[in-house]
Amino acid sequence: MLNFFNVRRLSWGSSTDGQEKVELSVTELESLRSELAYLEEREAYLKAQLEHVDEILRSARFSGYLYIRTRWTALPGEPPPLDDTDVDDWLPRFVVLNGPCIFFYLLSTDFSPQDSTLLADIVEVGSLPSFTRENDKTWYSSYILTRQGLRYECSSISEVQVDSWLKVLQADIKLDSETKVPSWFQ
Repeated sequence: MLNFFNVRRLSWGSSTDGQEKVELSVTELESLRSELAYLEEREAYLKAQLEHVDEILRSARFSGYLYIRTRWTALPGEPPPLDDTDVDDWLPRFVVLNGPCIFFYLLSTDFSPQDSTLLADIVEVGSLPSFTRENDKTWYSSYILTRQGLRYECSSISEVQVDSWLKVLQADIKLDSETKVPSWFQ
């Protein structure tokens, strides 16, 4: 946009009253209007993203970036999963605990999550051993296991962040399991 206003691109002239003025051709004027319309649309989109992030952060009980990878538990009769500790398939995700769900966003500015799971579907939450990735940094990790057999593995270089998520989820899972009525009682 700034290149559009450089001196060589616009023709300058002088009026009879001594003030300088810019002379634009019809094509240049239409191009300028088009760029302004694009910038107004872009501004509206970015404002909507900002409002969405603000709404998520205000209503979420917990949120933040974690590195995530997913694994499926082996079904009965299947061979045990291969040891994939050397596989580096950790992807950064913006994770939000809001209401009865955990939402996984690609970025904090995304309008809709890529994945989600209900807290009621979580059957187990626990710690995983720490490991070393690039730059010899220690990464701390935990897991979330759902009743469908999907295991979310979460990691961060911040031990406090991983422990905080673990404590919040363990408390929610404990409260949720205490309020459930056993199926044989219904």
